[in-house]
Amino acid sequence: MTRPPSCALLVFGLLLSVAAKAQVPDSVFALGEFMVNVQLYHPVARQSRLLNDAARAELLYARGFLDPEIEADWSEKNFDDKFYYQLYSTKLKVPTAYGVSFVGGYENTDGIFLNPENTTDPMGLWNVGVEVDLLQGLLVNERRTALDRARVVQELNENERLVILNDLLSEAGSAYVDWQQFYEYSDVLDSNVVLAETYFASTVTSFVNGEYTAMDTLEAFIALQDALTTRQKNDAEFVKARQKMENYLWFDGTPLELQEGIVPEPLDTVVPEIDVNVDLPLIQNTPVLQYYVNMQELLEVEQRLKREKLKPKLKVKYNPLLATSQESVRPNYLLGNYKWGFDFSMPLLFRQARADVQLGEIKLQENALKFQTKQIELLNKVQASIIQLGILRDQLALTEDNVIRYDLLLEGENIKFVYGESSVFLLNKRQEKYIQSLLKVIELRAKITKELINYRNVSNTQIDVEADMQPAGGLTPTIQNIPGPGGGQ
Repeated sequence: MTRPPSCALLVFGLLLSVAAKAQVPDSVFALGEFMVNVQLYHPVARQSRLLNDAARAELLYARGFLDPEIEADWSEKNFDDKFYYQLYSTKLKVPTAYGVSFVGGYENTDGIFLNPENTTDPMGLWNVGVEVDLLQGLLVNERRTALDRARVVQELNENERLVILNDLLSEAGSAYVDWQQFYEYSDVLDSNVVLAETYFASTVTSFVNGEYTAMDTLEAFIALQDALTTRQKNDAEFVKARQKMENYLWFDGTPLELQEGIVPEPLDTVVPEIDVNVDLPLIQNTPVLQYYVNMQELLEVEQRLKREKLKPKLKVKYNPLLATSQESVRPNYLLGNYKWGFDFSMPLLFRQARADVQLGEIKLQENALKFQTKQIELLNKVQASIIQLGILRDQLALTEDNVIRYDLLLEGENIKFVYGESSVFLLNKRQEKYIQSLLKVIELRAKITKELINYRNVSNTQIDVEADMQPAGGLTPTIQNIPGPGGGQ
C-alpha cells in the first residue's frame, strides 16, 4: 500500500508562499507617520488652524478700540464779496481701556460775521483735557469688554481646534487600522489557499493511485474554492480600506495616493496597562471640557457689560484752554480759562437692559449644565474605554492560547492523515478552525488599536500639539500625488 503524502509537503508549500512574499522588500508606512501627515496637511486640520488666525484677527480688532483718533475740520464762507467767517479746528482723542479718554485740540477762527462763542485770538486757541464716564462705562465698557472677549476667544478657538483635530485623527487612525487588519488577513488567507492547494494536489495524486475516491477529490476541490473565494472577498475589502485611508492623505492642498509596495506597520502585539481609577481632575484639561470653560468665561465677560448698562450714563468733560499771543506762539495757561460740561441720560424703565441681563443669565446656566453633562459623559467614556481595553486584552490572551491548541490539533490531524486514519473532511475542518483563530487574533489586535485611539481621543492624549510644524524632511517618500488628467504626477 502506498503511503499518502506526508505533512512535510504541506508545510513546504506554506514556506514557499512566505518566501515568495519575502523576496519583494516592502516599504512600511507607519501609523505615526500617517497621523503626522493628517495633522499637518489634511484640509480639515488646516481649516481648524484658521480658528487661531480668526482669534488673532479679533484681538487686533479689539485693540483698535484703543487707537488714538485725530479729527480736523475746516469751514469757510464768502458771499457778496464779503468774508463771513473761517473756522478751523483739530482734535486728538486717546481712549483707554477704562471710561477715561484724554483729548487735546487746536482752534483758529476769523471773519466779520463770526459767532462770538467761536472767537479766538489771532494765533488760535489750544485745549487739553479729559472725558470721564462716571457711571456707566467707567470700569466696564465696550472697549474693555472687546479686549477681554478677544483674549477668551483665543483660548476658545484653540480648544475648538483641538477638538476638531482629535476627531479627525480618531477617524483617520481607525481607517489606518482597517487597512492594517485586512492586510494581515491577506497573509493568513494566502497561506490558507496554499494549504488548500496542497491538500487538493495530494488528494488528486492519491485518487489517481486508487487510494481516495472521487468524492474526496471533490471535497478537497470545494475547500480550495472556498479558500479562494474568502481571499477574493478580503482582497476587495483591503482595496476599500486602503482607499478609505488614502482619503486622509494630503500635501499642500493636493490629495495623495500610496505607491506600490507600501504596506502598513504590523498591528501592535502589546496592550499597555492603563489605570482604571480615573477621576474628574484627570480630564479637566481635555479640549472638550476646556471649550465649555472658555465659553462660560466668554459669557461672563459679555454679562458684565450687560449689567453695566443698567446704570445711567454720565459723561463729564473738562478742557483747560491755552491762549497764544502775537508776541509768543507758546500757549499760556490761566486758571480761569477752561471749558467743562456733562452729558446725562437714562431710560426710565430699563426694560431692554433688564431683559438682556436675564437672557445672559439663562445662557450662563445652559452652558454650566452642558459642562456638567459633558464632564460626566467624558468621564464615563474614559472609564468605559479602559474597561473595554481590559476585556479585549483578556480575549486576545485566550484566543492566542487557542491558536496554539488549534495548531496542535491540525498537526495531529496531519499525522493521522499521513497514516490513513483521517479524512480530507476532518483535515479541512481542523485547518478552518486554525485559520479562523488566526483571523480572530488579528481582529482583536485591530479592535485594541482602535480602542487605544479612542482612549487617546477622550482622554486628550492623542495630539502632540508641538507637531504642528512641518517635518524637516518634507513629504515622506512613501506617498505620492494622484496622477492628473494628463497622466503625470
